[in-house]
Amino acid sequence: MAHTEDQTMRRVLRREIAGTIGLLTDEHDFRAMRRYRSFTFDDHTTYLKQVEALLKTRAAQGNHTTVALFDPQEYAEYCTDSGLDPDIASSRTRFTAELATTGPTVPYEGQSLSDLVPALVDEAVRQATWEYATTLLARLGACASCGEDIGRAAYTNASHLLARILETAPPGNRHLVCSVSATPETLVSVLHADDDIDGATQLDEAEALEFTTVLALGIATQSPGGLVMRTSAPGSSDRIYGWRLRGDGLAPLTAGEVFDAYCTDVENGDLISPESDVDYCEPPDIGGEAPGSGHHH
Repeated sequence: MAHTEDQTMRRVLRREIAGTIGLLTDEHDFRAMRRYRSFTFDDHTTYLKQVEALLKTRAAQGNHTTVALFDPQEYAEYCTDSGLDPDIASSRTRFTAELATTGPTVPYEGQSLSDLVPALVDEAVRQATWEYATTLLARLGACASCGEDIGRAAYTNASHLLARILETAPPGNRHLVCSVSATPETLVSVLHADDDIDGATQLDEAEALEFTTVLALGIATQSPGGLVMRTSAPGSSDRIYGWRLRGDGLAPLTAGEVFDAYCTDVENGDLISPESDVDYCEPPDIGGEAPGSGHHH
């Protein structure tokens, strides 16, 4: 009787344990892990099917699972730094546990892997973009003239500008894209801002942090770049408008400039037919920068 009760209690406790699975999302990473003899999978497609089956089983048992992006190179470096043997399963488990707190992750909520994998890759790109932009902002240091932290001032200004953009936008769902020309490649950040049933704007905090940081980098370095927004609401045409980065702020694009940007093939310069039920227009006045938020030296 006591043995049966112990088994029942252990089953109950297993439902209280959150799990993390490190996922090899592409064939290249999968092949890199096959050099370890203890990694016994030999086909990436079969591996993905088994992972999906495991996720479904855990969900059916009431267990919460987080899926993390498993990078073989980062794993090898982790094992070297930690003095672990990379060719044993326990090392992979420890690395995966580390990913749960520091790496890009997506919760499994019953979605197919065909939906989960792109979301996980997008999350990895978002995190890498934020880390890179944050590093560049921190390297700017303090102004030699006044001692003000250039990156912090730019972030404050970017936060104010984003708030004004959302405040002046028409009601509905908003899709914002900010791009900043940086070395070695252009940084692009996306932010979704949707209205709830009460009309309040809902933002993903991680998305908003990354978006503001990228915008701040463009402002602080006065790099070429821009910000465009598409708003959608039932019963009305979508509206697209935007700004270019200029100095410590944003300069509005004309309706013609927005139209040209969306209706020109970037590869060959050919015209592209405009979308139906879409208005390419000038943005509303968002006012100036926040008092004391810009750095003008």
